[in-house]
Parts: sequence; structure tokens; C-alpha cells
Amino acid sequence: MNVAIVGGGIVGLASAYYLAERGADVTVYEKGSLGSGSTERSVGGIRAQFSTPVNVELSLESMAVWDDFEAEFGVDIAYRRPGYLFAAREEATARAFEEQVAMQNDLGVPSVLLDPEEATEHCPGLRAEEFVAATYSPTDGFADPHLALQGFAQAAREAGAEIRTKTGVTEIHRDGGPVTGLTAEGRRHDADFVVNAAGPWARRVAAMADVEIPVAPKRRQMLVVEPETPVPEDVPLTIDLDTGSHFRPEREGAALVGGYFGSESGESDADPDGFDRKIDLDWAAEAIERAGDCATYFGPESEIRRGWAGLYAVTPDHHPIVEETAPGFVNAVGFSGHGFQHAPATGQLVAELVLDGAASLVDVSALGSERFERGELLEERNVA
Repeated sequence: MNVAIVGGGIVGLASAYYLAERGADVTVYEKGSLGSGSTERSVGGIRAQFSTPVNVELSLESMAVWDDFEAEFGVDIAYRRPGYLFAAREEATARAFEEQVAMQNDLGVPSVLLDPEEATEHCPGLRAEEFVAATYSPTDGFADPHLALQGFAQAAREAGAEIRTKTGVTEIHRDGGPVTGLTAEGRRHDADFVVNAAGPWARRVAAMADVEIPVAPKRRQMLVVEPETPVPEDVPLTIDLDTGSHFRPEREGAALVGGYFGSESGESDADPDGFDRKIDLDWAAEAIERAGDCATYFGPESEIRRGWAGLYAVTPDHHPIVEETAPGFVNAVGFSGHGFQHAPATGQLVAELVLDGAASLVDVSALGSERFERGELLEERNVA
């Protein structure tokens, strides 16, 4: 089986590894360098606290890989598990937390519902008076996306996959029927399957195969901040869900601070080939102010060390598209900021779709692209 993968980010390389491990002849085509799309700009969060069962299941299957990554792949990905803490300001959000924790527990996630004072046991700087409830899971955490990417790339090569960087795909060949190959850098390459793992470029790649998908590149920003009070390394990744503000500890008391504070309905799509990678100073000031409204670590004397902007590949319901959309054309796209953490499960699912004809690791029947036309959208509430 000859498989071409478009995109050399974490989803593409995980797919390459699991396909090659099962005997497929795999070539990855990446127009830039590995991870240069979204992976290298990811915060590296890994969590099971989602609001829909399919996202929780993708997390659990992925966490089974992340937990043993160093033993299996020989790469230390700096995986830390201080947990995730979601905090609610609104009663409606708190009521949703109750339902979510029950669902997560049923699936095996050890999340708990907390009152604000209990939440300060995990995040001592949390302004408990601002919140009405919180959830916490001790098995959530974060890892280094660059190290994880290199681990999958090395394993994919050792399994026999060929990885071509600086090799942009310009055409996918279908001729009105199944996929027969693609053209990259002016040369045609035959393939039985083409996998779209192009992240922010997903919609453009799909269009080459005469497939329309609602995946939009949206610009998001992140800061490395020197807080007024150092953030202990055992503080969880904390999300003020009703405002969108979030932060997590970095090394030596520093913190990563982020959040999107606008309306997606009025937000224009970014150009993945030419978006501004520098932070907006007005956004940076608001991000630190909102983090200070959430926790006492941040205030006027907080200093910005550096910052960056990257792209989320967003669908209307913040769930990915994982399916064989057309004969020989597989989409693994639209993760809406969750692509890094769900990459191990996604890679295995792609291998199943290509080699078995159906996915079995997780029931992804709800993640087909036809849901958008049918109006059967899923709703992921825990989006940061």
C-alpha cells in the first residue's frame, strides 16, 4: 500500500509512523520544515477534560501513548502532569461542569468537581472569590511538542517512512474517481491513498482533491511572562473558561499566558503562508490583565519575556474531521487547537482507515465532514 501524507506536523508524522509500522510504503510531504505549521507553536497541553465523549476517548487513547512515550520511542518529551484546572465564573458553566465530570468519570477519567476554595489547594494563587466552581484532573498535563515531533519523526523513519521537507504539494490526482497520486515540486508521485494532515492548510489541500471542508486557520497568541509572584511548577494548567484566559507554569517561576478574547464569528481567517507571527501589544496587555483577574501571580509588574503567534485549524464545532472523505483521500484535520495532544490516537486511526477500511480504536463516526451539511454539529465547550 503506497500512502502519501501531506503535512509534516505531529498528526502527519504520527500517521506516518503507525502506517509504516504496519507495513505501508509511506512518504511525507512537508512544504516547510517539520512542525513549522502549528506543532512547534503549540503549548503542548495533554488533557482528558473535554465536554464530549469522542474527544475524551481520543485523549485517553493518546495518553496511553504519551504515558509510555520515552520507553517506546526513546525520547524524553518533558512530560509533566500537574493537572488541568478549569474554573467557572457563571452558574451555567458550573452546571455544565457537573455533567462533564460525570461523563468523564464514566469513561475512566479521574476528574473531580471542586468548589473555589478546594480549587486553591491545586492553584494557591487562584482568586477563589471570582469563581463559583472548578474541575480538576490529576492525569492532565503538558509535554514539549518539539521533542514529541522528533520522536515520531525518528520512529517513522526507522519504520521505513520517507520524509521530504521543502517539498510542497501542488496537485492531488483523482480524475473524478479514487485518488491516484499527487504532484509535488513539479513531479508526479503515485499513491493508493493521500492523507490530508496539513493543519492550517487543510482546506487548500482538500480543494486539490475536489473536497470542501470547513477548516479555517485562526491566529492565536502566547506569552512567556515573568509574573509578580513566581508560579510554582506543581500548579496545574489553569483555564478561566468564561473569559478564555489561561496560564501554566514554565521553568524557574515563569508562566505561559494565553487566551482569545474576541468573537470567532467576526474573526477573519489568517493566511497560513503570511500571517503575523509577532504578538499584538494590546492583546498582550489584556492577556496579563485577565490572568491577573484569575490568579494573584500576575499584576502590573509582570514582565513579558517573549511571545509568539500560531494558527489553530478550526472547524465550526471545534471537533476534527477524521474520515476517508473521498475514495483514497483521508482527512485528519481541524483539531481546533487539540491536534498535538490527540496525534497518537489520530495516527492509529488513520492507519486503520487506510489499511483496514474502517476505524476501530475510537468510534469516530460522528467526526465525518457530512455533519456540517446535516447540521449535526458536536459542541466542545472546553475550548481555550
